Amino acid sequence: MRSIVRASALLVFVLLFLAWPEAGLLAAGERFLVLPFDNPEQNAKLYWLSEASSVLVSDNLNALARRAYTREERLEAFEQLQVPVAAQLSHATVIRLGQLIGATHVVIGSLRLGGDQIAVRAQNIRLDTGRLESEVEEFGAPENLFAIFDRVGRRLAGMPAVGVELSPRPALPVFENYIKGLMAVALPAQVGYLNAAIKLDPTFDRARVALWAVHQDAGNPQAALVAAAAVPQTSPLYPSARFNVALSLIQLTRLEDAFATLKTLGEKTPRATIMNNIGVIQMRRAATPQGGKASYYFNQAIKLDETDPDYCFNLGYAYWAEKDQQAAIFWLREAVRRNSADGEAHAVLSVALQAAGATTEATRERELATQLSSSYAEWAMKPVAGELIPRGLERLKESLEESTAQRVDTQIATGGQREQRELATFHMDRGRRFFEQGSDAEAVAEFRRALYLSPYEAEAQLLLGRIYLRTGHTPAAIDAFKISIWSHESAAARIGLAKAYLQARNEASARSEIARALVLEPQSSEAKELLGQLKP
Repeated sequence: MRSIVRASALLVFVLLFLAWPEAGLLAAGERFLVLPFDNPEQNAKLYWLSEASSVLVSDNLNALARRAYTREERLEAFEQLQVPVAAQLSHATVIRLGQLIGATHVVIGSLRLGGDQIAVRAQNIRLDTGRLESEVEEFGAPENLFAIFDRVGRRLAGMPAVGVELSPRPALPVFENYIKGLMAVALPAQVGYLNAAIKLDPTFDRARVALWAVHQDAGNPQAALVAAAAVPQTSPLYPSARFNVALSLIQLTRLEDAFATLKTLGEKTPRATIMNNIGVIQMRRAATPQGGKASYYFNQAIKLDETDPDYCFNLGYAYWAEKDQQAAIFWLREAVRRNSADGEAHAVLSVALQAAGATTEATRERELATQLSSSYAEWAMKPVAGELIPRGLERLKESLEESTAQRVDTQIATGGQREQRELATFHMDRGRRFFEQGSDAEAVAEFRRALYLSPYEAEAQLLLGRIYLRTGHTPAAIDAFKISIWSHESAAARIGLAKAYLQARNEASARSEIARALVLEPQSSEAKELLGQLKP
């Protein structure tokens, strides 16, 4: 289900890199990224503890009010950054990953088994200095695993190792089956381990939620529904489980039941994600006066979280479906303001502008949509029932909790266009200085602010592309260079795009970009040198 409702990987990847570096500047307090601990001796008895270590330390830090990313958040970040979950990462890479997702600390560690003792060693790296802030080591018998990691968590949080149990834990065999279920790759193994955990302890609802995700991702929403529905109302995980129930019902096209489930949940647990998904349901079924329009619910979502570009897109898309052109244009502009690489938003905006008679602006948006979204060209060639924009573009949220990625401030500077432009210039100047100093995260944050005020700033996109290129984030670089070229074509942007295509091993496209760069700047030594690197 999650792969079905997620926006295209490219657009999400770009959004991540445009938004997350600024998170490190805006986030209040500490945020810990805890990676699975190494098993340097490749001891088979410890293989599951590598993942368990990350889960336990994160749980303990959160229990101590030291905000740590959960396992789900960590995996989502790795997926968006295209980092293999099982990869062995260097310290430099670990630090860079932490910076990109807005963490202030990264925790790494190792596990060793000697005789009847487990040795756990953990290191806390502070990211603003890149230095080791603390290092702890704890020992104990395997059956005292939870107590060992309680001490590790306390010491990493700067507290005494001794204290009351941080949070209730299941029996160790239950937890082991749960972790092995999370780690398993094959569906039968995932289901088998998680069911074993539930059988040993029917009150361990964490395993039921994990089982829901396994079935939902496997395209079996009925089994997923059964797993989530089994979480009792007395469980702390009940709100998340009910949200998951609604997602399964939506996939089963039981929209009336999904609507009722989310309405009840929203009355007890107000969330932007709930309002958004109710709006999606209303987009997919015949709205009634009793149920309300989709636009109403998307408006409620934005009131609860005005930073999420998906809510702006959904609201603009709903207004378009409701034949309110001006409202659609307003909110779709807000969507592309928050995420200038959203091809679908540019596409819908172009159609709305054309319908409103703004031909020049519509042409500009249509060209950018074509650059960013291969789907748009297909829609234009094969309109369904005469519709230039197809149905079904509304975006579901797949988790009850708000996104962990801190997005840029959505408040536009007051005043007219002149003040906005002056402020954009200020951020551009700061961004250039950071860029020249090699301070990538700070530079990206400043360029993103400039783009918020001036969405089609070609130089900002050009320099963003160069940052992504030199840090190995090729898809993001390609997109940034494309937007730069669309905003204002230059040989520099064409050369940057050629380099990105070479990094992506697409020589044909690289050659085409170099040729265009030489048309724009025939004496470009950089373009000629790059051309010489290509095979004849």
